[in-house]
Amino acid sequence: MRKVNKEIWLAAGLRTPFVKENKELKDVSAIEMSVAVVNSMKEKEQISPDYLAWGTVVPNLTYSNIARDIVLESELVDETIAFSTTMACASSILSTIQLASMVTDDETAISGGVESFSNVQLGLSNETSKWLKRYGKLKGLLDKVKWAREVLKFKLYIPPGVNRITGKSMGEHAEITAQRLGISRKAQDELALISHKNYFKAKEEGFFADMIFPAFNLVEDLIPRKDTSLQKLSALHPVFDRVPGKGSITAGNSSLFTDGSAGVWVAGKNRINEFKTPYKAKLADWEMAAVNIEEEGILMSPTFAITRLLERNNLAYNDIDIWEIHEAFAAQVLSTIHNLESPAQLKKMVVKSKFGKFPMEKLNIKGSSISIGHPFGATGARIISQTLKQLHLAGKNKKALISVCADGGLGAVLLLET
Repeated sequence: MRKVNKEIWLAAGLRTPFVKENKELKDVSAIEMSVAVVNSMKEKEQISPDYLAWGTVVPNLTYSNIARDIVLESELVDETIAFSTTMACASSILSTIQLASMVTDDETAISGGVESFSNVQLGLSNETSKWLKRYGKLKGLLDKVKWAREVLKFKLYIPPGVNRITGKSMGEHAEITAQRLGISRKAQDELALISHKNYFKAKEEGFFADMIFPAFNLVEDLIPRKDTSLQKLSALHPVFDRVPGKGSITAGNSSLFTDGSAGVWVAGKNRINEFKTPYKAKLADWEMAAVNIEEEGILMSPTFAITRLLERNNLAYNDIDIWEIHEAFAAQVLSTIHNLESPAQLKKMVVKSKFGKFPMEKLNIKGSSISIGHPFGATGARIISQTLKQLHLAGKNKKALISVCADGGLGAVLLLET
């Protein structure tokens, strides 16, 4: 049985240009970027949403519910219900699924997310925080002198950028999986090059012209590299395993820390015709999965979600017209496809269907996160809007599948239909 039990529509939204961290958007906060997105979406469609759900991953002490602060600082009415959500890189996929379960036939919502890696906030260690808070309760000079001596224990807390349980970064985990499955460096570099080529082909065709709005003195993405080549990519040194001849993941075949924000519309069946954008599709189904990190690989849960969703809908790989598999790393994409085609892995996942060979020619044909960039909370919304436009251009009776992996052994998948 499908998990979407009512008619839910998605309509393309807008996004800021994406740029590398500590570059052109370094002085723009996550809230400022987000407000720009929702204001632009509201202005373009002249629709006030009933809900705003916003995904973000990088923590910040200045807000606890960023979505509500976005509403209060934007042109949305204060009566807009707003909540924030986190599921690592799949955060704005999750917010879309959450809104799909909430909106009625007569309601609309904005789903989206943001990340400002330029503004990662440093904090104090727990022990230092406790030490500072003790000051107000001290009595007498002697107690204050004793307290002051502990200043030598003062420590900052710098977010380590690794999984809290394993102590490894996503790149280290992706490297482990790639080595386990025999994913070659050459194949990774080739996929990265295709990502950039697909992006620039789409850009030259004007594909992104109505997907990105000028913001903060920027008019286009600044991460894609038109002059990249297989020769340049192959010259880069591995980042996560530097043992000669062993490591394969480099800065060139990985997504970069990125600043940016993106949004997408969610609507009930009685409201979808109010949208001016022609880029619309039904949310037909969704699936999530969680896996044992050490056994399967921390970014491999989408293989379970994809096969469950396809089997439930009696679909083979080639029945999907547009495939969007988020490019955290070329290694992770190729590992996902390896597992989708592996008879042993399919047996392990307890699926009975024969899905066939994966159609690489349908994958990420307008570019993805390696070329465009990856602001964690915004990536899902960026992919959804991009996919909606591709579906519109493909014509009627088409299907698209969106897959995003997430830290912690999680993943989320959407099935869209025109």
